[in-house]
Amino acid sequence: MSEIQDVNDAREPLKVDEDSNQEPATEQQPSAEEKLKEELKEANDKYVRLYAEFDNFRRRTTKERTELLQTAGKEVIVSMLPVLDDFERALKAMETATDVIPVKEGVALIQNKLKHILTAKGLKEMSTKGQPFDAEVHEAITNIPAGDEQKGKVVDELEKGYFLNDKVIRFAKVVVGG
Repeated sequence: MSEIQDVNDAREPLKVDEDSNQEPATEQQPSAEEKLKEELKEANDKYVRLYAEFDNFRRRTTKERTELLQTAGKEVIVSMLPVLDDFERALKAMETATDVIPVKEGVALIQNKLKHILTAKGLKEMSTKGQPFDAEVHEAITNIPAGDEQKGKVVDELEKGYFLNDKVIRFAKVVVGG
């Protein structure tokens, strides 16, 4: 039995290395450098996607703006087609008309129709005669001698001025008293 005891004594307890069953720490948990590389990759991916999205948005809005500008006048033109038709009928009526008064009345009706359409679209005539000269809305063509009450005021209007939605689209060409 002593032999058995010697064998048992000779045998040392087997030490199991607990770390040997686990993979090295660098393989299981990414290092700080690898984490940063992954975050950089994700940030670059987000950036590329956002840039592409913005580029698509910019292209789309540019295209929409171009289409809007190309068709912006369509509504006005369509609303003026009846006036064009009326002018064509008036021209035909003038060819055979013997009395000028009905033709004149017809042209006046067409003018009123055109003014009504343009007013509905936001056009407004400037009133200038007798008003003080204002370089913001008037263009002085000439200056004529006038009495004290007419100095610096619009004496005559050579061409009407117009506002479109309160913005000057054509300056009134006027004669100013001096």
